Amino acid sequence: MEDLSNIVSRVVNADYGHSRHVMPEQPWWDNLESNFYKFPDDFELDLRTKLLVDATAYVDIGIRTVVASLLATLSLPLMFNPLRKFKDQEEIQFYQAMAETADASAFFQRPADGVEVRESEPAWYHFQPDDGECRGLTFDSPFQPVNENLNHRYLRHSRNRVACAQHWRHSSGPRPTICVIHGFMADPYWLNSKFLELRWFYQQGYDILLYTLPFHGARQGRFSPFSGHGYFSGGMCHLNESVAHSVYDFRVFLDYLDSRGVEQYGVTGISLGGYTSAILAAVEDRLAFSIPNVPVVSIVDVLLQWAPASWVAKILMRFNGLSIREARHQLAVHNPLTYKPKLPRERLMIVGGAGDRLAPPKHSRLLWDHWDRCQIHWFPGNHVIHLDQGKYLKEMLAFMQGIDFR
Repeated sequence: MEDLSNIVSRVVNADYGHSRHVMPEQPWWDNLESNFYKFPDDFELDLRTKLLVDATAYVDIGIRTVVASLLATLSLPLMFNPLRKFKDQEEIQFYQAMAETADASAFFQRPADGVEVRESEPAWYHFQPDDGECRGLTFDSPFQPVNENLNHRYLRHSRNRVACAQHWRHSSGPRPTICVIHGFMADPYWLNSKFLELRWFYQQGYDILLYTLPFHGARQGRFSPFSGHGYFSGGMCHLNESVAHSVYDFRVFLDYLDSRGVEQYGVTGISLGGYTSAILAAVEDRLAFSIPNVPVVSIVDVLLQWAPASWVAKILMRFNGLSIREARHQLAVHNPLTYKPKLPRERLMIVGGAGDRLAPPKHSRLLWDHWDRCQIHWFPGNHVIHLDQGKYLKEMLAFMQGIDFR
């Protein structure tokens, strides 16, 4: 019997072909509705596959409701600040103007040289390889908000200013390194190790670096109600700076890998980590590859699909007098659709879930279209249940070996 991944991939390729993408004259935030209709979330599958895909989609809807409820009650309401409303509307224009230049280097600034990265014993639960070691990495981030008017508001989160990662490395010297970025609220190293089968990749001869996003894990505030809370609770300007900070600190870790003699490294990430991985493809030409996994592409559109967070988001948009187009424009400065990738098409790959309802398939399709229809793998599962995962892991390995990442 043909496996599910082959069925899904064959149907998608038949429906959408391989014609090359043509960049629209309008910016993406003005043109997204037509593309959303162009790329629906459903697939024309046989009954057996459709039942499995739809079943996993219902699991996603339940998880999405829980996450959206946390955002709706504990994060998004903090954006309602009448005293700051007009000031924020002035500040946001700074980011809109920067997005319109379509120059990624203007917003994503190169990190300072000579940042000291400290090594330490990792937490009590960690990977203990027989032929190498696992080390905790931290540094005091020199990141300054791109918009200096946000310096005090953003930098007062002192715990967030200590970047951290976990590094698995072989004893035989530096190896090609797979850098992994977790999803929203999903920062534990053990969780990502298990979910993405990172030990298997380590056994294939690769070193692994697991990166912690701002406001997650040890970087969250002392009284943060959940990991990642601070990422979305400070308003649009704060969110823009959080993404800039994510990219900045990741690039410091790349400098660290350079200093250890690592000659090749690539990035993969899941969900919000997939979004960050896609941005890095437009920023960092040192990367050997970028493989976003079930990526979000438009944060605004995702929030507007996640009830009950969508209800609060719509009230917030009305409070600020924003249309959906204007909201997209406010966050466009860090959107991967805003910039041409620095990596060639042959070094880009996307993994998407046919039943994903947290980052619906249209998001993967939009990125795929923007990336000149690069290699894409569809699996018959949702955001957290990746049926036939072994197939796409082997495909990722073949992709990496095919570009001489070994």
